Amino acid sequence: MNVNSTPKTASWFTEDLHVQLEEDERESFVLSTSSSQAGEVDPDSYTADDNRETWGSNTDFLLSIIGFAVDLANVWRFPYLCYRNGGGAFLVPYTLMLVFGAVPLFYMELILGQFNRQGPVSLWRICPLFKGVGFCAVLVAFYVSFYYNVILAWALYFLGSSISSELPWVHCNNTWNTEQCWENMGNGSIASVNASLNKSMHNSKNTPASEFFNRAVLEMQWSNGLHEMGYPKWQLVVCLLVIYSLLYISLFKGVKSSGKVVWVTATMPYVVLTILLIRGLMLPGAISGISYYLNPKLTKLKETQVWVDAAVQIFYSVGAGFGVHLSYASYNTFHNNCYRDCIITTIVNCFTSFFSGFVIFTYLGYMSHKQGVHINEVATEGPGLVFQVYPEAVATLPGSHLWSVLFFFMLIMLGLDSAMGGLECVITGLMDEFSNFFKDKKYSREIFTLVIIIMSFSVATINVTPGGIYMFHLFDTYSAGISLLCSALFEAVAVSWFYGLDRFSQDVEAMIGIRPGLYWRICWKFISPSFIICVVMFGLFDHKPLIYNDYSYPGWAEWVGWSLALSSILMIPLVAIIQIVKTKGTCKEKLALSISPIEEHEEIRRTKLASRFKAKHWLYV
Repeated sequence: MNVNSTPKTASWFTEDLHVQLEEDERESFVLSTSSSQAGEVDPDSYTADDNRETWGSNTDFLLSIIGFAVDLANVWRFPYLCYRNGGGAFLVPYTLMLVFGAVPLFYMELILGQFNRQGPVSLWRICPLFKGVGFCAVLVAFYVSFYYNVILAWALYFLGSSISSELPWVHCNNTWNTEQCWENMGNGSIASVNASLNKSMHNSKNTPASEFFNRAVLEMQWSNGLHEMGYPKWQLVVCLLVIYSLLYISLFKGVKSSGKVVWVTATMPYVVLTILLIRGLMLPGAISGISYYLNPKLTKLKETQVWVDAAVQIFYSVGAGFGVHLSYASYNTFHNNCYRDCIITTIVNCFTSFFSGFVIFTYLGYMSHKQGVHINEVATEGPGLVFQVYPEAVATLPGSHLWSVLFFFMLIMLGLDSAMGGLECVITGLMDEFSNFFKDKKYSREIFTLVIIIMSFSVATINVTPGGIYMFHLFDTYSAGISLLCSALFEAVAVSWFYGLDRFSQDVEAMIGIRPGLYWRICWKFISPSFIICVVMFGLFDHKPLIYNDYSYPGWAEWVGWSLALSSILMIPLVAIIQIVKTKGTCKEKLALSISPIEEHEEIRRTKLASRFKAKHWLYV
């Protein structure tokens, strides 16, 4: 044996390993994600926080993201859109937008959060130029809490009213009723004979349920618009306080506490929906209601608005861009199968939307039969559906108190886990980004959660004043519209075009053992961003003056709304400018460093930037 063979072999191995490690550092965040070269890597080495909290189980995480994705919009918006846009034909654009638009972005967020194990702001250490995307998402989630939790307060108020001796929205003999209040006593053949009369009465009269919601709950009669807000209604303030207290109890201990709460909030709605569907199918007119819901009108597919409605609905329903999925996924174990979670959540979300339509339209069909009018006269969306039409329907049923309690309890359960997700995004995002401030401080999570809850509650009380419904509609229109789409758009651009799909694919392979296929990569880089741009452009060009019922918003109110939207959108360019300015070096160095992971900055300076601007980096799919 040659005595020099061993030293030569060792030298060759050391040199090769050194070269390999340098190459790996260029291609991955923190450590190599290529298991083929390095073998099994300690998952904890991928994160700067080795002591980060994790979910109690994967089921806790799965129920949490399902609970966030499945919310009130599945009940009060999808069924109406499906009916209005061609019934069963609406499923064609809905499915296409789902497959090529929303789901790829949803999967991207789960990957980003789980791999980097950081909140929606600090994870952008992988591409500091786009850290403003994280701040944008946090602001959007915070703004949404200002009005979303008010819906839960309304539902709690209705829940409390449902246990009274008589449902207060049945008759017109209450102190809040007006002379225009009309009790529909028609039934069966009598209603059909008087159909035309009832239809004309609908145009000039109010139902007891609509007057209860508008006059007894919202007290709109004491306000003529935003210039007359009035004082908060104390009963609604108490309900709002209860909702925020529940949110604090669910969030103050982190995912260990919220992960247990979602076992109830994410599963209970399905039990209640099933019970309500079984009861609804026993009602006269229920089958015709389902027929109205599903009747396919293929000619509707020629209308642009149908495709836009499908895009907006599935995008908001899945919840990409809010930063919530990033926050939740950051508490996963490194090797959790987030691909499986993405597919399961998407299927459950779509099923819930479709299933809710059956439930809602059985009762709308019943109301149509009961009043002797076409279903167009009772089919609506939003608060009008769940706080006026549905209460009116259950009020005519035997055991109406029970059905009313079940329905509003379901609404609260549907809304709570979505509200928890939004606030968790704010809390996780800021605590991770400013971790040095919170480090080693006792009860930092509990105190900071309380501060966020108090701030959100304080602003939300504006919406429980007599003029609060006008502010509610303003928040609903501008808080998470264009700004949410911009957040998702720049997130996709940052990952696909700057961080790089080759590197991103390696991250996925390191976690779950498989690289994303061509479908995912093409969607991430081209199709999903194009889809968002089209929706944004259509929304801007088709913008209409803001109106709620008969109230037209003044010009200054729309300026307030756009200021609210821009306050989050402008975080993206503002933070990008700050990042470039504070980075040392020439213009080219500043740009190269700003689009590269922080861990690679020293090497980039040493290699004179050559590898950062190769054409393959921009064209790789």
